[in-house]
Amino acid sequence: MTASARSARRHDPDRRSRIIDVTVDIIAEHGVAGTTHRRIAAAADVPLGSLTYHFDGLNDLLTQAFRRHAERMSVSYAAAFAEVRTPEDFVDAVTDLIHSDADADSRDWAVAYELYLAALRDPALRQVTESWMRASRSVLERFIDPTTARGVDALIEGLVMHKVLATTSGATRAETHDIIARLADAATAGSHS
Repeated sequence: MTASARSARRHDPDRRSRIIDVTVDIIAEHGVAGTTHRRIAAAADVPLGSLTYHFDGLNDLLTQAFRRHAERMSVSYAAAFAEVRTPEDFVDAVTDLIHSDADADSRDWAVAYELYLAALRDPALRQVTESWMRASRSVLERFIDPTTARGVDALIEGLVMHKVLATTSGATRAETHDIIARLADAATAGSHS
């Protein structure tokens, strides 16, 4: 390695952030079980020691990666509802979100499901999921009551999971639209009684 290559590597102000982003990519491709220090370092093109310099172990790095992913997904989630003005717009936005038309793809959802599974045993990750769910529900609560928002949020997660799994035939776009419309109608009817 030349002296100029070594000095270029030493001055790398975005290294920590890049490592976090690469970790999200590794989780998407290999799952939490396949996410290792060596795999991350190789993909980020950093020395293995950079990981222990910037993070307090693999669990800390996973937490930071999942937090970053949840923050990005929360921004996309909120953006999916930015133009909602009517109950019909709401139904369309939820349908778009479920059918990957709202800036989230199967890779994003794979990382999300890895987070949920890991959070079952890791309290730090549970805090990440709880914060993410609160953010999602607060977006929904701009259009529907809190109880219905909790149900719609869970329904979104479940319908996306069915859609993402190759062995499960998920709801069609028309079926999803109908399901969400029924829930929205029921919530509206319940609020008037």
